[in-house]
Amino acid sequence: MTVPSTPDGAGARDTADARQEKRPWPRQVLAPLALAQFVCSFAGSNMNVMIKDISGDLGTTVQGVQTAITVFLLVMAALMIPGGILTDRYGRKRCLIIGLAVYGVGTVLSAVAPGLGILILGNSIFQGVGTALLIPPVYILTTLLFTNVADRARAFGAIMAMGGIGAAAGPLIGGLITSAISWRAAFVFQALVVAVIIVLTRRIDDPLPPDPGRVFDTVGAVLSATGLVLVVMGILAADENAWLMTGLILLGALMLVAFFRWVRAKERAGAQPLLHTELFRNRTSNLGLITQHTQWLILLGVSFVVAAYLQVVRGYDAISTGVIFSASTLGLLVSSLGAERLAKRREQRTLIMAGFATSVCGIGVLLALAHGSPSVWTFVPGLLLIGLGMGLMLTPSVNVVQSSFSEDQQGEISGLSRSVSNLGSSVGTAIAGTILVADPAVGPYAVALVVLAVIGLGGLGAATMLPRTPPPTRHG
Repeated sequence: MTVPSTPDGAGARDTADARQEKRPWPRQVLAPLALAQFVCSFAGSNMNVMIKDISGDLGTTVQGVQTAITVFLLVMAALMIPGGILTDRYGRKRCLIIGLAVYGVGTVLSAVAPGLGILILGNSIFQGVGTALLIPPVYILTTLLFTNVADRARAFGAIMAMGGIGAAAGPLIGGLITSAISWRAAFVFQALVVAVIIVLTRRIDDPLPPDPGRVFDTVGAVLSATGLVLVVMGILAADENAWLMTGLILLGALMLVAFFRWVRAKERAGAQPLLHTELFRNRTSNLGLITQHTQWLILLGVSFVVAAYLQVVRGYDAISTGVIFSASTLGLLVSSLGAERLAKRREQRTLIMAGFATSVCGIGVLLALAHGSPSVWTFVPGLLLIGLGMGLMLTPSVNVVQSSFSEDQQGEISGLSRSVSNLGSSVGTAIAGTILVADPAVGPYAVALVVLAVIGLGGLGAATMLPRTPPPTRHG
């Protein structure tokens, strides 16, 4: 039966309205998207309080556990951009579910790991690959489903808050589970959360069909991933061999240069590259990416240094270490809850600058109060300030980057943004861990924190160069 056509296109509008009615209200889909970011951020930090337990159980060293943590973060960073392209090609919801399934397999392998090799396979490889597949859909779906600018800002705020809380609360939750049961149960906990997310994804309706014709730039993906891996592995090798470190970093840099030359050649030929070079010509976005990278570098770097020091030097168990880190979780939660209200009164540039200043002050307090003091409570003020600072600037940095591009570029910029953030996490762990692992006593601990503080000042400098923009106009 033929549907009569109408001169005003009412039939087409009715069909679109019907599809909109079938699509769940965006707030209903926010829960699985925010939980997905939470569990991935949790995985990046919860192992920090298990260093002593894992190394003793698996017969490895602190450096072995550090390698597993860093490789997990690095795999995420290296594959996040290709993951964003695959999302467009095969569909956002499909990649989200596949990524969750791969991640879940990794948690099970990690939970039953008899040695460091299987732990790296499960935690670093499977969970890293799964994260690279599931995180880009989280940000792209948020952009597409939350069409109202204010709703989208609140949604990104909730997701970034859950990500920050996952990273900050990872040590506390991991410590509680490890002390009450075992470190293996922490991976079982992640598997259960993943199962809940998969069930909740039934509420999600992918608003755009997949694009099977989207070309995947395999050479570009290999060049970019290899370059990132070599650079971070070079940082990890710093405490073993200076020549090896230099060689790996230089080789990684050459691979990244080759990647950008390849991308430009593809663009000149009219072909589809892994990333368009125009993404790197936006000054505001570039500065926003620097602040994102630095934020996660500081958060994960401080988390690893303090956790390793407390366990290896002070001899604290997992739960004691986790309880200490609840200070940063509390700070991040408080500032995240007030982020929306602050965003209405202050420009994003101001919030990012204030976040860096507060975090650097927190590191200074850690050095001043915790250095040589036997009291566990001397760590609380510094960690609280770091959490407050992170909560202030995580969401504004994402908004600065995402809002710099049109909706048809959200897939690429989302992948690049998440890759830069996760690269910051892996570099932070690598830099801090390399300094500390050599001899985790008071000297290297202080040096590692000073290095992180200097990097934080660099992030503050980048934030000062962001353009001034007035806060959103308040109505009513």
